[in-house]
Amino acid sequence: MDRQILLDLVSKKMPFGKYKGKLLCDIPEDYLIWMHRKGFPEGKLGMWLSTLYEIRLNGLEDILRELKKINRPQ
Repeated sequence: MDRQILLDLVSKKMPFGKYKGKLLCDIPEDYLIWMHRKGFPEGKLGMWLSTLYEIRLNGLEDILRELKKINRPQ
């Protein structure tokens, strides 16, 4: 997995919808499941959301929690 993708998940915000302004890593699982069924958007956002979906699906959230702690703004 590309480290930059993981860093983006803990630093980029959702640009639209119900969770607009929330960090991607903080988007609830049920929303990701809904997006998976509907189809992820094109481009980087879709790649980030599908990666986040796979992380959650495989129980790897601890990776994001640790990165979020490390990358917290001072």
